[in-house]
Amino acid sequence: MTKRKPPGAPPPFPALWREVLAAYAMPAVTAGAGGAVTGQPALTAAAFTTIGGTSALVAAALGAGLRRAPLRTRPARTPRALVAAFAGLAGAALGLAAGLAAAHWLPQVPGLADSPWPPRLPVDLPVSAAIAATLTTWRLRGGRPAGTRAPLIDPTPQTEGRTS
Repeated sequence: MTKRKPPGAPPPFPALWREVLAAYAMPAVTAGAGGAVTGQPALTAAAFTTIGGTSALVAAALGAGLRRAPLRTRPARTPRALVAAFAGLAGAALGLAAGLAAAHWLPQVPGLADSPWPPRLPVDLPVSAAIAATLTTWRLRGGRPAGTRAPLIDPTPQTEGRTS
């Protein structure tokens, strides 16, 4: 039996595993196809490792945090686009910091000294994190019911002439 939602009700909160799978697959496939078409094997390899992996990690962490956040912690009138844009900028900043640190420290590891992918990290990580944070916030924020506000008029019936 299928549950039907009442008209005007917000969509149900999506399953987190679907968000993480989409966050991995979409950038990995598009960047991998771009690398294959343009003949860039480094981009093709990065598509399925740092680009897709970063997107999946950000979507999992952010999605888990958004699912656990209580409804009353955010203002009900904050526009969804503003929240998604802020999440994207925060994701890009954190991704850039992680990418710069990794690009600095990973070449000092003997096995990675000649690897071509550590210099790609300051570009791959912030772009992937920004896209994943923006899309995950947009989708999960839209599927979450807004906080309930108190009604303007008390809905309980009052009898006239009676005092408690």
